Amino acid sequence: MTRGSFQFEATPHGDLVDNAANVDCLRKLWLDRTMIDGDDLGPGDDGDFDHGAWHSACHLIGAGGVRRAADGRILWLEVSHDPAKDLYYGSVTAAASGATLRLDSAEARALLNGSTLLGFVEGNSVGHISARNVHDPPTLFNLWKRQDFDKRVGSDEDGGKVWEHWCTVRDIRPPHAIGSSVLRAYLSLVAALGDAFVPTVARGRRDYGHPKQLCAMVKSGMTTQASATWDIMPHRIPGAAEKTLLEARPADEAAAVATLEWDRTPRYYMFQRRISHWSPADKVKQDLRAFGL
Repeated sequence: MTRGSFQFEATPHGDLVDNAANVDCLRKLWLDRTMIDGDDLGPGDDGDFDHGAWHSACHLIGAGGVRRAADGRILWLEVSHDPAKDLYYGSVTAAASGATLRLDSAEARALLNGSTLLGFVEGNSVGHISARNVHDPPTLFNLWKRQDFDKRVGSDEDGGKVWEHWCTVRDIRPPHAIGSSVLRAYLSLVAALGDAFVPTVARGRRDYGHPKQLCAMVKSGMTTQASATWDIMPHRIPGAAEKTLLEARPADEAAAVATLEWDRTPRYYMFQRRISHWSPADKVKQDLRAFGL
């Protein structure tokens, strides 16, 4: 079935379908300037939004999710970096083994079969990036360079996967290989983690234009009002797990999330530095009404 003004394809359960049509819808949405434009795009330099995604995109792409395999193992799902090709892909990593699989592989599908959703984890805005040892020229991402945001654990400077993907989505037109790979990777991640993933992470900020951008994602059909307004409050990531997550390596992240407490109801874990910026359900409902939804 399709939904919303952009006709995203969804399963009968309401989750996005992992297919090329939805990747194209996602690209068109984040390049749309009829619903979101001007200050609502978020902060940036001149040219950052000429061909680049809305500000919330880097936070959405930097986040990950957790599932429990049928055999009880904790599974970490995220957008990972392929250093051999300098492209990105959706991945799943089992905490027990540390082996990272592509979500589109038969092995990953078998691992995820019968798994249950445990929740989501905010992307890191400090610490390391996933694309270690890259050397971007200034022409690649409108003067932004991923290597500038690869910071040591313990640094309070801007860094990590959120800033990494601020760079990668400065050009998401089809000819841009890296930006296009990020869109494909993220769509596969969203399909594997369910409809609540996108709006939950978007609710992590009430600035940078995120509230209106979430409304636009609901209107477009990328997610639903029900998922955008579910009654949840974030949990703080404990200090030990935070340090491990800031390494931004799939095996480390899988090990870290395996130490977190998970309930029958999905949880959302955030870093302490911005957990106070959370957008509660009543605020989201007000935002949706103001947006005409």
